[in-house]
Amino acid sequence: MNRPVWLKNVFLEAGLETGENGSIETRTELYDLKIEDGKVAKIQPTGGFLEADIGTLDAKGLLGLPSFKEMHNHLDKTYLSLDWKACRPAANLKQRLDLEATELSELSQTAEQRASAMIRLLQSKGATHIRTHVNIDPYIGLKNLEGVRSALEAHSEQLSYEIVAFPQHGLLNGNVPELMKEAMRSGATMVGGLDPAGIDKNIEKSLDVMMELATEFDAGVDIHLHDSGHVGFYTVEKLIELTREAKWQNRVAVSHAFSLGEVAINQQEKIAADLAETGMAIMSTVPITKTIPPIGLLSRSGVKVHFGCDGFYDSWSPYGTGDLLEKVSRYSELYRKSDERGLADSLKFATSGIVPLSDAGEMLWPKIGDDADFVFMEASCSAEAVARTPERKAVMFQGRVVYGEL
Repeated sequence: MNRPVWLKNVFLEAGLETGENGSIETRTELYDLKIEDGKVAKIQPTGGFLEADIGTLDAKGLLGLPSFKEMHNHLDKTYLSLDWKACRPAANLKQRLDLEATELSELSQTAEQRASAMIRLLQSKGATHIRTHVNIDPYIGLKNLEGVRSALEAHSEQLSYEIVAFPQHGLLNGNVPELMKEAMRSGATMVGGLDPAGIDKNIEKSLDVMMELATEFDAGVDIHLHDSGHVGFYTVEKLIELTREAKWQNRVAVSHAFSLGEVAINQQEKIAADLAETGMAIMSTVPITKTIPPIGLLSRSGVKVHFGCDGFYDSWSPYGTGDLLEKVSRYSELYRKSDERGLADSLKFATSGIVPLSDAGEMLWPKIGDDADFVFMEASCSAEAVARTPERKAVMFQGRVVYGEL
């Protein structure tokens, strides 16, 4: 149990003001927060009474924002901590999967080491939660799961996490369903899937097996869906149907979902309403080489949209920084979010929906009882943070400083 501590001199967003030119501006003020048992126990303007027998941390005027939730990652794939190597060229997805398969056994020997390096990098960028997909396939079985689980358990006092059993080389491939069951018994917490049309060649069967696994193990679902156009769109429609039948509302996510941005606007609106009604989430990496699902429309319709960095510096791509705030900034630039509120509202895609202020200027975060999960940086407000992506000076998880210093 954490000892109580006063977190002093934190800049928090306190309201909105109208500038002389009529523009909306964020008002930020200094606060002291009492942290107890990993949660915010008291919030008061800086300068008030602080108990002398309680320790203090001094934020020295740094802006405090909700810490980030990395909701789509592959801790097992990265080359981080190994010598540099670029990707081998591949003509198509099948060839890329074949190339990956050839190195899986070799890489599995360093799974814990590499996963730990990525965890530390994600932490340094402000993440205190990671949802990682881990390959479960005929080539290495559960070796990657063992290494990733060990790395996450070693950091369990510094972050929260979910592990998705991910059938990268097909759910209907050989004995993969049995391997998936073994993975769920061995520490995986969610069931994954991959391109029921493009990889498994059988949309209905692939989705059925995935949902059967989820219900058997009482687990959530997060499927990679790269299948494009009307094939991918139909796959989402079918998954919505299965989610309703299984009564799995609020427990299913679709990662990538490029197809949702490749159909007519009336179809986008209809499926957005269905996704919202079933509580199905969309996970996006905000790619620059693919069609992006209609993030704005989905969010306005009540669909939960979360960002993730995906795998990076691996056999799929040499790029990536592990910075979710950078993803939010990219989204904001792509969709021309240049005003104060547009930038600030975009932060929610990195924080699982948490933002400091409502559009009316009401202080929404932090509240007494909230987890003491913060990221600290030199910025005047969240809008500036999104636009300029400043260095993270410190990160706090449940009242503990897990990166940097205060």
